[in-house]
Amino acid sequence: MQPSNLHIEPIPAFEDNYIWLLHNTRDAVVIDPGDAAPVLDILQKKSLKLKAILITHHHSDHINGVDALLKQYPATVYAPQYETFDFEHTALAEGDHVDLPGFNLQFKVMWLPGHTLGHIAFLSDAYLFCGDVLFGAGCGRLFEGTPEQMLNALNRLKALNPQTKVYCTHEYTAKNIDFALSIDPENQDLLERKRTVSGLRGENKASLPSTISLELKTNPFLRCNEDAIIQHSGSNQTDELSVFTQIRLARNHY
Repeated sequence: MQPSNLHIEPIPAFEDNYIWLLHNTRDAVVIDPGDAAPVLDILQKKSLKLKAILITHHHSDHINGVDALLKQYPATVYAPQYETFDFEHTALAEGDHVDLPGFNLQFKVMWLPGHTLGHIAFLSDAYLFCGDVLFGAGCGRLFEGTPEQMLNALNRLKALNPQTKVYCTHEYTAKNIDFALSIDPENQDLLERKRTVSGLRGENKASLPSTISLELKTNPFLRCNEDAIIQHSGSNQTDELSVFTQIRLARNHY
């Protein structure tokens, strides 16, 4: 259940990033601030005080705003212990918890290597902030990890409560849907999602958050053991890992 005083908003950054803002009309938390300028702007406009910064992984488009934010606000930074950062931070490992008492919110840390080897996600009873592991109708590229690691990470997310809201950090949903339809053209849920996302993007609104339930219906990377995906994957093998590996490679060149 969403705490009554919690607001979650995307802050657009760069071409297609989202920095997620959580606030209670007084205090704020941001997740993966790759750019400080839009964060500082909205904090000022809403008269918010930044209390915490959550980091999912070390890529520059997720951390390059941290130093500038810390110059303005004495925020606590939480980041994965499996990666190296130049700023002061509280290092987090699998199973750790982050308490945000002003928001009546607690996150459990999930270590999900694949996109990077040290990537973590933040999970509460209702929300998943998953960085670049899971996207709307897609998943992250394998910059450091193996296909097996990424598939294991995605299978962990598949097992979450279907009602969990999914907050990822890039607006890739429309292109991911087009790719998904190329290997799953008869999927009525996917066709309906394409219509919905087209409408949202046409109004310059975010296609996110998603839900685990919606991803289970429309995300081919969560369905690599289903006949519809296996048949159109282009893989010579039918096991889940081979199918995942093949469609991830295909998405890289789509």
